[in-house]
Amino acid sequence: MRRFLLGGLGGFAICALLSTVVLAGSRNPADFPLRVHIYTHNGVSHYYNQSLQTVDGEGRANLFENGEPRGFDYRYSCENRLMNSAGYETYLARWKKPGKTLEILLPAMGGTCEMKVELKTDIVYRRHKGLLGEESAARYKEWMDKHQYDPEHGKNIPIAVEPEPAQTPAGGGTSEPN
Repeated sequence: MRRFLLGGLGGFAICALLSTVVLAGSRNPADFPLRVHIYTHNGVSHYYNQSLQTVDGEGRANLFENGEPRGFDYRYSCENRLMNSAGYETYLARWKKPGKTLEILLPAMGGTCEMKVELKTDIVYRRHKGLLGEESAARYKEWMDKHQYDPEHGKNIPIAVEPEPAQTPAGGGTSEPN
């Protein structure tokens, strides 16, 4: 009886320890409140016994945190290959070390990726006519507000704003409303 009791307590302790380890590495989307848009990356794949072990490299991306956009350069190490964001898609992310290390969730591949980041000050990245450039974060935030784009809150596709119709005065009057 004593052996069973000790074995039961030992088993309970092992289960409690394992559950703590599992929770620390959670891949639950609810645990990733930030969003990352990856513009560029390059990488090197590392294999062991013809099996992919890790992929590492560097790139450029934007972080969306507390409704604010911010550009950053990064070095990464992933369990699987990393892909650039298509269109306005973003990856779910969270801070492992605030301001230093992000972890992004790779849902299609079932893994995570750790990014060592170098945050930009008041700058974001933006693609224009196929070229990647920099833009002020304030100007990009204005664009986000105007187009109701807020990936942190499920607004993942910007709404096109209709151009204002050209006002042509009738009979030579002014174009201003009465």
